[in-house]
Amino acid sequence: MNPITSKNALGAIDRRLWALAWPLMLTNLTVPLLGLVDTAVLGHLDSPEYLGAVAVGANLFSILYWTFGFMRMGTTGLAAQAWGQRDPFAQVALLLRSLVLAVGIGLLLILFHKPLIALGLELMDPSPAVAELAAEYAGIRIWSAPAVLCQYTLVGWLIGTQFPRGPMVMLIIANGINIVLDVLFVTVLGWNSRGVAMATVTAEYGATAIGLAIVLTRMPEGQRLTRELFGQLADYLKILRVNRYIMVRTIALLLVLAFFTAQGARQGDTILAANAVLITFLLLISNALDGFANAAEALIGEAVGKGSRRRFRAVFASALRWSLWGALILTIGFVLGGRWLISLLTGIEEVRITAWHYLPWLWLLPFASVWGFLFDGVFIGATRTREMQNTMLFSAFVVFLPAWWLTTGWGNHGLWFALISLMLARAASMGWLSWRYTQSGTWFEHE
Repeated sequence: MNPITSKNALGAIDRRLWALAWPLMLTNLTVPLLGLVDTAVLGHLDSPEYLGAVAVGANLFSILYWTFGFMRMGTTGLAAQAWGQRDPFAQVALLLRSLVLAVGIGLLLILFHKPLIALGLELMDPSPAVAELAAEYAGIRIWSAPAVLCQYTLVGWLIGTQFPRGPMVMLIIANGINIVLDVLFVTVLGWNSRGVAMATVTAEYGATAIGLAIVLTRMPEGQRLTRELFGQLADYLKILRVNRYIMVRTIALLLVLAFFTAQGARQGDTILAANAVLITFLLLISNALDGFANAAEALIGEAVGKGSRRRFRAVFASALRWSLWGALILTIGFVLGGRWLISLLTGIEEVRITAWHYLPWLWLLPFASVWGFLFDGVFIGATRTREMQNTMLFSAFVVFLPAWWLTTGWGNHGLWFALISLMLARAASMGWLSWRYTQSGTWFEHE
């Protein structure tokens, strides 16, 4: 291919990447916006205990729900490959079977929620006042489990079939409902952390209803709803087997974040609340940069479905370039406006001053984390899920925990150092695997 043709091809990939990425970016940015609003409405109350309770409860639900994050990630990769193969039966069958699994798993979580919540709070070990409020918050939030897991499936399928405006409409409307109810329940009615939980549950079911309506308009023409689409037990077990590595990887990541929250809680309610404010910005970084990663999932999966190595390489290069630009913009924003942003989220002076003290760690987060987000997108699209699991286990148990242990004398600084070390370990290990697969031409050879 001559340089002019190659440049034009890369430009076309850039345009396709952006066509997918910008709606997903707007969609993703509404997710931490919920956390920002939760933090803001609770951060201006007269006690840090409400903010700490939601921080503990939200991390607990991150573990409960994102343990099954394969309902989103695995669905995207498989749907994208079916899209690349132009197989309407596979597209619809995957959606229906994944929704059945989502509802079933959600009902099981509701059934066993009391021991799960009790175990989570015991492991996190917050102060008694925070623990009581967190238990109340969690007892309400659990009722959204079926809706949340159905959302994962719907969003994953819509991304994989390259309709990013679907998740954008679905989540922006639902999150708008959540924000309005947050203000109503907490600021007006004074329901504190309980009101935040009730607002979230209402919004989750609203998002699911909107998502189902959108998906119905996207059904492939000529594909009738038949019993064969729902499949047999073996078909559901196959989906679970394919995604088992994503489940282990997700559990490892969320245990790290839960451990981070628990260690902060052991240093006092003020440190816990300050870390909650700063972690909110990590969620903002993740969801902004994940727009490129999610677009890469769809385009990489399509390339795998078509068997096009040239397109695979072009998508990889485009997603990498734009992800790094995004990380640079976020870094500049946090360096110039970090103190102001923290002040927006909490009016409690001791929490604000404590968060300012750890602000330099926030400056490091965009470039430390961008690599893991990008490589996750590439590996999901290529369904290299076992490698995702192994690199996360290495980063969590060989890097994060030793880094934390060796720096316990640094207090909260040591905790942040360990978290940054985890991100850099993911970048190094996944980057090395990507280089090896590219050099050997074995990206398409997997289970």
